[in-house]
Amino acid sequence: MLSSIVRIALTSAVVAGAGALALIFTQRPGPMPGKGGLDFSASLSTPRPDPAPLQSVAMRDGYALQVRAFDSGRENAPMLVLVHGSGWHGLQFDGLARRLSATADVLVPDLRGHGTRPGNRGDVDYIGQLEDDLADLIEARRAPGQKVILGGHSSGGGLVVRFAGGRHGGLIDGAVLLAPFLKHNAPTTRPNSGGWARPLTRRIIGLSMLNAVGITALNDLPVIQFDMPRTVLDGPLGDTATTRYSYRLNSSYAPRADYLSDVAALPPFLLVAGTEDEAFDAGAYQPTMQAVTERGRYVLVPGAGHLGIVDAAATQAAIQGFLDEF
Repeated sequence: MLSSIVRIALTSAVVAGAGALALIFTQRPGPMPGKGGLDFSASLSTPRPDPAPLQSVAMRDGYALQVRAFDSGRENAPMLVLVHGSGWHGLQFDGLARRLSATADVLVPDLRGHGTRPGNRGDVDYIGQLEDDLADLIEARRAPGQKVILGGHSSGGGLVVRFAGGRHGGLIDGAVLLAPFLKHNAPTTRPNSGGWARPLTRRIIGLSMLNAVGITALNDLPVIQFDMPRTVLDGPLGDTATTRYSYRLNSSYAPRADYLSDVAALPPFLLVAGTEDEAFDAGAYQPTMQAVTERGRYVLVPGAGHLGIVDAAATQAAIQGFLDEF
């Protein structure tokens, strides 16, 4: 009897494993249209001063995280760490960070896997490494007693939510969420983030099945692509774009499956989104998140799109008001 049960269990495991591998290897990355899905025109046409120089901050494994620093020069100023969205790097915050440095000491990292010195572009070493990196950055640069606000745009906002719900959540006193990605199945998310993202769904399912039983050997495989416009890829910063993520980076960059538990763990937070957001339904944030937390305040900016929300004057004003409380 026992041997029969063992044979059935082994057969089931083999069948499940074969099914997972079939899902993984029958779907692969392919060419993208290069039309963007998101409107990059304003970001590309806005005049910028020379960007702040990159500094290196050593992580626990020795990786040199690249960071732009904008010091306020003020005593008792809070620290604001801004986390960029998918496919790009910290340069997206250059204008906003300069303006907010009148109120806070601002740090803008290029997350591991991104930017000019990505390490392994589009990949990390393990699920959760982005959270560890942010914790290391905060610990390395925070002054004694300094309040810490963690902010992020799009997927970067999703990483902030994940960070709050993880083991390092106690390091932050506040959060700023600019049109954050909550989860693919959240009421806030439009199909494929408005055409920006192409998830390899079968591959994600197969890898999730393997990870559920502790098999992580294939977690370096790419599972999502981004439709970065040709105007970016063919421009002077095209080689700094990241157009696909591995399973472990993609998992690290978003709230966990029970995303509302991560939302519930947020400290006092400000959420800002544009009414014309192409990737997310801005009006759905408050009812979705307020169901599990009363710590948030919500600002909708008329006419602002997904990328334009970062440099909108109303965004800066809302964040400055929020920072003044720290």
